[in-house]
Amino acid sequence: MKILNHKQIEALGISPKTCFEWIKESFSLKEKAQLPAKISLHPQGNDFFNSMPCVLPSPSDYFGIKVVHRIKGATPALGGDILLYNSRTGELLALLDSDWITTMRTGAVAVLAIQTLRQSQAKVYGFVGLGNTARSTMLSLLENEPDVRHKVLLFRYKNQAELFVERFSAYDNVEFTIVDDMKTLVSESDVIVSCVTEVDGLLCEDDTCFKEGCLVVPVHTRGFQNCDLFFDKVFADDTDHVRDFRYFNRFKKYAELQDVLSGKNAGRENDSERILSYNIGLAIHDVVFASKIYESLKDSDTADFEMQRNTDKFWI
Repeated sequence: MKILNHKQIEALGISPKTCFEWIKESFSLKEKAQLPAKISLHPQGNDFFNSMPCVLPSPSDYFGIKVVHRIKGATPALGGDILLYNSRTGELLALLDSDWITTMRTGAVAVLAIQTLRQSQAKVYGFVGLGNTARSTMLSLLENEPDVRHKVLLFRYKNQAELFVERFSAYDNVEFTIVDDMKTLVSESDVIVSCVTEVDGLLCEDDTCFKEGCLVVPVHTRGFQNCDLFFDKVFADDTDHVRDFRYFNRFKKYAELQDVLSGKNAGRENDSERILSYNIGLAIHDVVFASKIYESLKDSDTADFEMQRNTDKFWI
C-alpha cells in the first residue's frame, strides 16, 4: 500500500487545466458509477465528518472512499483522507492525503459550473470566503480563461482579501476590488461565488440585490437559501445530495449539472435567468483524481506499508 502525502501530490505539478479536464471526465462517468450520497455526522456543533464512497465504472478497477472533516479551530479547518482499492481484488492500494485533491477538484467544479451556466455577457465576479477553496476557484478560472480580463470583487474579512490580491498579483487577466458591504458585492456581480464554510443565516437577505441574469455558486451550500425560492433555475451536481434541502420541492426548475453537460437539459436559456448552482462535491471527483495520482506514483520511491493480511480461511 502506498502512503501519499500532501507534498508528494503537490510535487507532481498537476496544472489547473488538467484538473479541469479530470472534472469533465468524472462527470461523464457519473451515470455508470456507483455513487451513493455522502454520509454526514456531526460530533459537536457545526463540526462534521463526511464519508464519501464511489466505485468507478468498468473498465476501471477502482473503489475509493474519502473521509473529510471540518473542525472549528483546526488549521486548516477542512481536512481528510482517501483510501483507494482495487475493486476486483479488494486490495488496498493507497492512503492519500485528500487536502490537495479536495481543494483543486472543488475549484475546478465551480469553474465548470460557471462556464456552463453564467450569462453570455458576464464580466464581474464576486467572491466571499477567501480561503484555499476560493484560491483554487480563482486559479482555475484565470488559468482556463487566460485571454479574458476578469473583474473580481472581494468581500473584506480580516486581511484575507489583501492576501488574496497578493496571491494573484502575477496574473494580468484579473482586476480586484475589495468591498466592505455584502449588498454591494451581490448587486454588482454577474457571478457570485461563496466559499465560506460556516454561516449563521443569510449572506444577503435583500432579494432585490440579485440582478437579472446572475449566477450564484455557493460552494459549501450555505448562506443563499432565500435564492432557492425565487431564482428561475437550480442545478446541483447530484440530486441525492440536495433532495433534503428545506426548499427542494419549491425550486422553480431543477436539474443536475451533468444533464446540462450531456445536452439532456438546456441549462441557461437566456441572459435574464437567475440561476443557482449547488456543487456539493462528489466522491467520483475524488476517486478519479486519486486513481490518476496513484497511477503516477505507484512505481515511485514513496512510502509503502504492508498490511500483513491473514490468509487462513479459518483463524479462530
